[in-house]
Amino acid sequence: MTPLSGFCDYVQDGDTFKFRHGTWVRLARVDTPELGTEEGERAKSLLSYKILNKDALYDITATGYYGRPLVEVWVDGINVNDYMISLGWGC
Repeated sequence: MTPLSGFCDYVQDGDTFKFRHGTWVRLARVDTPELGTEEGERAKSLLSYKILNKDALYDITATGYYGRPLVEVWVDGINVNDYMISLGWGC
């Protein structure tokens, strides 16, 4: 399967973001704490550092809550899902 591509222009929290073309996605295999908590803010900051205002490749692996696609994402050759999991936010 050929990965899709997009430019991330908004990060909602540590596992949900939007591509410029309007698609909202959630990272597959990742579950971060809610915003309003110290860890939730840290997760959002780290995801933003990795993906915000960058081009990404992604594969849709399933459909999650609200019909939102669950995705595996790569930026600069790095799997962002694996990165977030390495920080302890796997599900």
